[in-house]
Amino acid sequence: MCKKENPIPGKIIAVTNRSLCERPFLEQIKRVCETKPAALILREKDLPETEYEEMARQVLAICEEYGVICILHSYIETAKRLERQYVHLPLPLLRTCMQKTENEEKQIKFMSGNLSMDQKNKNKLILGCSVHSVEDAIEAEKLGASYLTAGHIFATDCKRGLPPRGMEFLKQVCETVNIPVYAIGGIGLNDGKIDSVCECGAAGACIMSAFMAI
Repeated sequence: MCKKENPIPGKIIAVTNRSLCERPFLEQIKRVCETKPAALILREKDLPETEYEEMARQVLAICEEYGVICILHSYIETAKRLERQYVHLPLPLLRTCMQKTENEEKQIKFMSGNLSMDQKNKNKLILGCSVHSVEDAIEAEKLGASYLTAGHIFATDCKRGLPPRGMEFLKQVCETVNIPVYAIGGIGLNDGKIDSVCECGAAGACIMSAFMAI
């Protein structure tokens, strides 16, 4: 299957979790960006949106300094206020987002006619989505996701007690959808697993714990 063009030009996506950091969070972000991952997902979704937005401004400045794509998480309105295209969403939030977008577009068309292609492209978000089954992946693609993260693939302390979904699951997801898929869960920087997931058809891997301790 020929995949759509990948909006993330690289194999490795760093994912943040400030609770895993032993040093100040922004210092850790700088260390991560120095390694030049393709992108960084700012995943601090436990923060209220006002606090998340303030943190996002600081992290975006660091990412821009190092030429790393910063992907915001969960808060679409924050992304719009900060004029950022990249947002990663859990599947329930993607459903809500696309329903809201559809309703807004219908209203705009009713009030002022169809949007021009330039207007549509200008306002287009690049949406990632977390999936945990083949059915999730199919739905996320239909809803308009640009890429997926699928997991968890290997055993990880972040999902302690939950069995990993494994490589066969990853392969099935990659074979089923026509958008890039990134494996997540139990993947380190130098353990050979990035090559393994790419052999299953993944575009690359998301790595959290190793980056938060680098």
